[in-house]
Amino acid sequence: MTKRTLRFLLTLAVLTSTLYAAPGDSVIPFLGKWKLDPAHSRLTDQMKVESAGPDKYNLNFSGDNVETIVADGTDQPGLFGSTLAIIVQDANNWKVIRKTNGRTTIIGLWELSPDGKTLTDNFTGYHNNGTTTNLHYIYQRISGPAAGFVGTWESTTEDVNSTYEMEIKPFQDGGLSFTNVSAQVTQSLQFDGKDYPGSGPNVPAGYASSGRRINDRSVERIDKINGKTLYTQQIEISQDSKILTMTIHIPGRDKPDIMVFNRE
Repeated sequence: MTKRTLRFLLTLAVLTSTLYAAPGDSVIPFLGKWKLDPAHSRLTDQMKVESAGPDKYNLNFSGDNVETIVADGTDQPGLFGSTLAIIVQDANNWKVIRKTNGRTTIIGLWELSPDGKTLTDNFTGYHNNGTTTNLHYIYQRISGPAAGFVGTWESTTEDVNSTYEMEIKPFQDGGLSFTNVSAQVTQSLQFDGKDYPGSGPNVPAGYASSGRRINDRSVERIDKINGKTLYTQQIEISQDSKILTMTIHIPGRDKPDIMVFNRE
């Protein structure tokens, strides 16, 4: 999973209840437990930092979802009911903290290279069950000033220092239920184009997913907030049913993320 997608899921901290029925032939190839294969995955991440005044910044991690934050170390309103804080440690080091319901869900340690061309993000996500996910991103400046954090940054390199597992189960008649095991996030849907809302104590208003079946081994899933697309996933199973490939398209980005999972 891409870091921005992961950040969104960590922010939601969703645990959706599911209903099960006997699986039909069309869902059987998808069912089971899957583990991410980082060596065969291609994860591209892009973020934008814009100046919005003295010590004030617009942060854009995906699409047109912008958060405006004063870099004074205080918790300020962020996306999806979260708060965001920027702690300026020095000219080349920021600590970015996101919280949901007062609980820390993300800490990003941002460091600029001496020449201002590279930004390193040591990113840790904190799950409800006490586990953590650590990602190490190296971004290259693709536009903006020659120095400072303001600019557009793109990363095509990621070290995954934790395990990402996904479990897929049948949902009702012909649908599927997807669970991010470590984040305890589940989304269940039928492939009829209708929106299926999430549920749980931390789900923001308007969170839903819809889907359609492409063929017997490929489906499409769209996650949304108030009808606005967050990302679209094409999920495909190999002919031998041992490999699951997830192609993720995020609005406003040219390059999709390619996530490859092996059957456990």
